[in-house]
Amino acid sequence: MFEEWASYCLSRKGAVKDYPFGLDPLVMKVGGKMFALLSEAGGQVHISLKCEPEMAELLRSQHEAVVPGYHLNKRHWNTVTVNGSLPEEEVRWMIDHSYALVVKSLTKAVRESIG
Repeated sequence: MFEEWASYCLSRKGAVKDYPFGLDPLVMKVGGKMFALLSEAGGQVHISLKCEPEMAELLRSQHEAVVPGYHLNKRHWNTVTVNGSLPEEEVRWMIDHSYALVVKSLTKAVRESIG
C-alpha cells in the first residue's frame, strides 16, 4: 500500500522523492518544494498534504481520517490516514490538490521547466 501511494505521487510531472529528515518520512517534492510526506506506522499509511486552509478545515470536519498536519503548519497541511475509510479517488484528489498548490507557488521559470 505504501509503495502504491509513493508511486502515485511520483507519477506527477516533475515529482522526485527525498529524505531530508532521515529515512522517515519519504518526502515528495516538485520544483524543490514538498507536496507530500509519506510514512507507515502500525500497518497504516499516513500522507501529509498541503491544502487550502478552508478546504483543509472542511476535509477535517467530514473525515475522521483527516487531521491537522503532523509536525507541519496546521493551517495549510492535513495528514490523511489511509485506512479504507476514504475512497482511494478522494485520497488521489487530495494528492493532486497538494501538488497543484505547490506547482502554482513555483516561479514561472521553474513551472516551465517541469512542463
